[in-house]
Amino acid sequence: MDVATHPYPAPSAVAELLKPITWFPPMWAFACGVVASGQAFAGHWALIITGILLAGPLVCATSQAVNDWFDRHVDAINEPQRPIPSGRMPGRWGLYVAVAWTLLSLLVARSLGDWGFLAAALGLALAWAYSAPPLRLKQNGWWGNAACGLCYEGLAWITGSAVMAGGAMPEPRSLMLALLYSIAAHGIMTLNDFKSIRGDREMGVRSLPVQLGADGAARSACWTMILPQLVVVAVLLRWGASGHALAIVALVVGQAVLMRWFVARPVERALYYSGFGVPILVSGMMVAAWALRGVGGGMV
Repeated sequence: MDVATHPYPAPSAVAELLKPITWFPPMWAFACGVVASGQAFAGHWALIITGILLAGPLVCATSQAVNDWFDRHVDAINEPQRPIPSGRMPGRWGLYVAVAWTLLSLLVARSLGDWGFLAAALGLALAWAYSAPPLRLKQNGWWGNAACGLCYEGLAWITGSAVMAGGAMPEPRSLMLALLYSIAAHGIMTLNDFKSIRGDREMGVRSLPVQLGADGAARSACWTMILPQLVVVAVLLRWGASGHALAIVALVVGQAVLMRWFVARPVERALYYSGFGVPILVSGMMVAAWALRGVGGGMV
């Protein structure tokens, strides 16, 4: 596109900025929270669909637009083909889209009641804090990955459970599972940083691959993903959900096999591990949600 004669972004550039491929994790986590709530699905389909759309195409998409705007200088080094550094998102349109999607997300969140609105507002605040000055949590991989993991997995799970019961707080066991998978998501977030080591180092972004080196960050990511799942197995056994616990053990073994392959050449293989290993991990989230439902999941 000739930016001089076309000052507005094409719809395809906006879609690329919002990165639909990234929407799945929070949508899935919201669905896990719905299952873990123990509430009947019948009569709640409008809430469920609205919540899933809010988690993915709205709040998560907003976080992607915010991140691309404030990372445009880093992306010019690492991924110059992205919409903003390539000029396909001209002027300040990246920022305008981020602000517009923030407001749209808050508007839709009102339909989920007070809890849904507050959860969406917190998720959006974390999205801006992650990328935008003065906090820019992503400047340090420990803090930035924690914010993403909490927003993408834990907060979405808790919101799914809460809105199913009209805003009641999920029971402690559901909160525990949400927290454990938020910790595991910290490792998932580290996988995204291997592709941008050069630009992060030049621009002073202290991602974990920059801080620990590629090998150290790969091992850290793997342990951060595996250990919370082993705790999930232990608590499911304690709750009497042995079948579900064994299913998660099988999923963990599958991840461990892939992790050995990943850590041998982490920079080259991080993207492939994300594509094959992460879906195995999040499948365990749904197994855990159904386990909680089976042993009396619900609200206090």
